[in-house]
Amino acid sequence: MFNNIYQGKKVLVTGHTGFKGGWLSLWLKLMGADVYGISDEIYAAPSLFEVSQIESQITSYLADIRNLEEIKSIIGDIKPDFIFHLAAQPIVKRAYLNPVEALEVNIMGTAHILEAIRLLNNPCIAVMITSDKCYDNVEWIWGYKETDYLGGKDPYSASKGGAELVIKTYYHSYFKKTDHIKMASVRAGNVIGGGDWAANRIVPDCFRAWANNEKVIIRSPYATRPWQHVLEPLSGYLQTGQLLAQPTKNSINGEAYNFGPPAEQNHTVLDLINELAVNWSSNDIQNILQVEPSDFVEAGLLKLNIDKALFDMNWKPTLNFIETAEFTTNWYKTYYNNKSADMLTHTNNQIEAYIQIANKRGILWAQK
Repeated sequence: MFNNIYQGKKVLVTGHTGFKGGWLSLWLKLMGADVYGISDEIYAAPSLFEVSQIESQITSYLADIRNLEEIKSIIGDIKPDFIFHLAAQPIVKRAYLNPVEALEVNIMGTAHILEAIRLLNNPCIAVMITSDKCYDNVEWIWGYKETDYLGGKDPYSASKGGAELVIKTYYHSYFKKTDHIKMASVRAGNVIGGGDWAANRIVPDCFRAWANNEKVIIRSPYATRPWQHVLEPLSGYLQTGQLLAQPTKNSINGEAYNFGPPAEQNHTVLDLINELAVNWSSNDIQNILQVEPSDFVEAGLLKLNIDKALFDMNWKPTLNFIETAEFTTNWYKTYYNNKSADMLTHTNNQIEAYIQIANKRGILWAQK
């Protein structure tokens, strides 16, 4: 798996207390990496970080990526072999309410990570994670490609587009000229899976409500999104790190990549809720759903083109839409219905199950 590139390596995950960062930290630990994490706080309660006991598995630092001197000190001390930068303000509505925070964290925070990497003397692979919202969404039916315009009309999209510009600047001004730093930027969106309890996200909103026998309130039932399980883009991020560390004649250094489901796997919010409800054991969608108008504008149509990742890396998604919903609901059902469940073991078991499916389906990164 990933040619065992992470075994015994020092790997830093920024945003390790978050949803994607928590899953990534556990996957790296399973592969034998020495995992470090930087986050400023635990944003949700409950959280994947706490219920899956991630702090017991890694070396954790509480620090704000807006504090340049502290970030330089921590990264300089760790001297990581790999950095996966996920720390961010990840909520669209929160960015509307506090745009300066989103711009500071997502743009300047990214710049601070890159500046700390620039000062490293040891070899380091940097995988910089932003979002599908980095694109200027014009509501067309085609998937956005890595060459499309960046930066949308809302604060969150602007912050992600801005982060991409900073990443490009650091690569061309500094890292392209060095041999010891390799980097790429990666983009994904609408990631679902167990352990996400962020506010104003459809999946955690559903399970929070259903666990209390309440209706879930949704804003845009017919908005379409490229839903994917959290392990799907993480496999792409990990494969990116692998190929940066083991370059071929077609180097991916300095490149940007989208990771998402196949083009035909774009489903509406209502489609997703229906599938989650079936697995939760409720077929009567009317009794578990309440639609209310949104107080801010959201994109109605958004999907990514993943052809570049397929061509350059032979990366492809593993799970179909039904399996994605099953993996997700299974995690929450275990948590809510079995208070004595060992969620660290359960989360690791889902990672192992995902790897086995990928291996059986001939996915390149999963091959031994």
